[in-house]
Amino acid sequence: MAETPLTQMEADALIAVQKRSLATGPVILPVSGRVEVPLSDQEGNVDFQLDIRRSGFDISKGTNQTRVRKTIVLVRLDYGGAPHRNPDGVEVPCPHLHIYRSGYGDKWAYPISTDQFGDVNDFRRTLDDFMIFCNVIEQPEFQEVLF
Repeated sequence: MAETPLTQMEADALIAVQKRSLATGPVILPVSGRVEVPLSDQEGNVDFQLDIRRSGFDISKGTNQTRVRKTIVLVRLDYGGAPHRNPDGVEVPCPHLHIYRSGYGDKWAYPISTDQFGDVNDFRRTLDDFMIFCNVIEQPEFQEVLF
């Protein structure tokens, strides 16, 4: 069964809502691979997921994203990868930010602002900046591993 799409007003409200981590202990940040962190709105009525993914071959390449209803991507930050071609044919260089757009989902990418994402070469700063952008105000405790 296909997921019911969001209206733009619903998506904007879900992006703007303050979120908190539901992780019960430290979240191990992957050197390679993916980790999913459960999130919720402050009242516990809406579940979200924070996905953190890093490439195994190129640690400067990764994706951070927030989802709702398990499969709907609200915001996705891609860094260290290829450019993205938008539905109108315009190519957006990497790093870029995908923000849910009604009728298109996460198919549109936008150049990032250095005001919002200062240094995408700094994995932890990029993750912190992304969580701020997505209004994750109660962030999980992270533990980094070397290998």
